[in-house]
Parts: sequence; structure tokens; C-alpha cells
Amino acid sequence: MSQGARRGGLRVCLATRNPGKVRELAALLEESPWQVLGPEALEGLEAPAEDGSSFEANARKKALHYSRLVRHLVMADDSGLEVEALGGQPGVRSARICGPSATDLDRMRWILSQLEKVPWEERDARFRCVIAFALRGEILASFEGEVEGRITFEPEGSAGFGYDPIFYYPPMDMTFAEMTAAEKDRVSHRGQALERAMGWLEDFARHLQTKSLKKGSSRRRGG
Repeated sequence: MSQGARRGGLRVCLATRNPGKVRELAALLEESPWQVLGPEALEGLEAPAEDGSSFEANARKKALHYSRLVRHLVMADDSGLEVEALGGQPGVRSARICGPSATDLDRMRWILSQLEKVPWEERDARFRCVIAFALRGEILASFEGEVEGRITFEPEGSAGFGYDPIFYYPPMDMTFAEMTAAEKDRVSHRGQALERAMGWLEDFARHLQTKSLKKGSSRRRGG
């Protein structure tokens, strides 16, 4: 039996081509009623410009854009790193701070170079994430998560993606890149946002399943 059949045909399309985000979100949704559709569902679709002034604006824009192009529920995430000593940079430009061809390492090096003379106690930072859900051109809900930490003096750890190797999380005395995937999921900004969304997702799944059962019953009665 396929995953889609086991889950009653409920599908959610992840509006991202970032493989790291796809892995994290799919893992967080593993025990949910939803079958996750990754980048393959976006094949051939034009991506929207991420020009919003906030994480929520970008998440909502992506969710609305793709919900007009696919028939499934769309989940869009926008997230990034805010560094206190840099006035909140890179913020919504976290994925683009060094230009479109920059690598994760390039972006980490830029952050570290900007903080070269900043002492440990002034290297406070946070990861923030907003997840928005849309269906057929309508925003249905959005949820936010954030996690506080500090920027290290050099990358530490090889797991995760993005800025994880330079984001130190004090309660666990390690960077995000030193954590296992399960450890990171429990405390991350994305994990928190999705945890807040889970109740809504479960309710929406029940709503769709009930609607489908009623439609099937009506057809059988000739209605």
C-alpha cells in the first residue's frame, strides 16, 4: 500500500526547492496524516520573487503563488538568521546576503567577518521561521517559531545546512550542526513553528476526510 493510500490521499506540497528544508519538514510531518510532496511537485513552475519585508510576507507570498498552480494544500516556509550586532541582518536576506551564486560557506564567512571584533557576550542571534498554509489561492493559517543563540567564532559541526555550523544553542552547549536531526527538530525555529501548526493540520485533515466521505456517500445515493 502506498504512503498516499495509507494517509487517505491527503497531500501537502512543500513550496521550497531547498533540500535541507525538505528533509526537515518531511521528517517533522512523518507521523502526521499528510503525504509530503517535495520539489518534484514544483517542476516547471516559476518561483515567486521573495521580496517581502518580513518572513511572514515571504511565506504567505510563496504559499499563495504555488496554491494557484497546484491542487494540493501548500506549505511555504520563510526563515532566516537575525544577528543583534548586525542590526538584525541578514534577516529576510539570509539566503541571498552574498548574491545568488554564494554558497552556505560564503554566507557564514561573511557573518564571521562582520563579527570579527565582536566579543562572545555581544554575539546574540536568533533563527526565525514562519510557515504559511494556502489552498486554491487562499491563505488558511500561518505559524511562527524562533530560537535564541549566539554566533560562534568559527564553524563547528557538519550536520544541518545553512548557518547551522555557526549558530550555538546554549541549553545544549553545541551548534545546530553538532546536533542530530532529531535533537535539532525538537528545539529549532522550524520545529517550533510546525509544532504550533500540528493541531491545525490535524483538524484540517479531519475536515477534508469528512468532506470526502460525505461526497462519496452522496454519490452512492445518487445525490
